[in-house]
Amino acid sequence: MDALISSMKVAASGLSAQSERLRVVSENLANAQSTGNFPGADPYQRKTITFSAELDRTLGARMVEVSAISPDRTAFPSEFQPGHEAADELGYVKMPNVNVLIEMADMREANRSYEANLQSIKQARELISMTIDLMRGQ
Repeated sequence: MDALISSMKVAASGLSAQSERLRVVSENLANAQSTGNFPGADPYQRKTITFSAELDRTLGARMVEVSAISPDRTAFPSEFQPGHEAADELGYVKMPNVNVLIEMADMREANRSYEANLQSIKQARELISMTIDLMRGQ
């Protein structure tokens, strides 16, 4: 029974981590067109999330943890938009370093990982329930 409870807690830590990942991806997508407010100002900078495995000594299992949410250091692309408030003297505006296709792929992967962890919890609950039913029958 302890192994099943441990597996549920590990899967729950995965759910939490993927939920945070979805939040970061959503923030990136929401700001994919957020430029600076004045010429030369930096636009929204894409965020990345990093996970780590932390040992939970009470369970004897490794839990998924968010180790860092950090800015993406890739260069900002420029677009020619001479009428924009953030356009420089040549008419170029720094755009966010958010690639919508990459964010959508990351969102799909996070969603699938979330669903896999959720399925693991459901399976462990079912096994615990079956074990209890077997014990009642004795």
